[in-house]
Amino acid sequence: MPSTVIRSYRYDRRRRALDIVFQSRRRYTYLGVPEETYDAMKAAFSKGEFFNRHIRDHFTFERNGVEPPSGLS
Repeated sequence: MPSTVIRSYRYDRRRRALDIVFQSRRRYTYLGVPEETYDAMKAAFSKGEFFNRHIRDHFTFERNGVEPPSGLS
């Protein structure tokens, strides 16, 4: 199911970092995220609800700017 909150996400197992691009195109990296949390997010029906309950306010984050619109670099 497409998320109304999250545009895309990816996980770096080595760094234990979860990169999330929100529908607003703002990009954040959440640090120290266990692989089990990432796996649970992948399996969650609602990515936004999972994010709000299990990631937001639970992990340190870095704001990484804004993703350009598709087709632009």
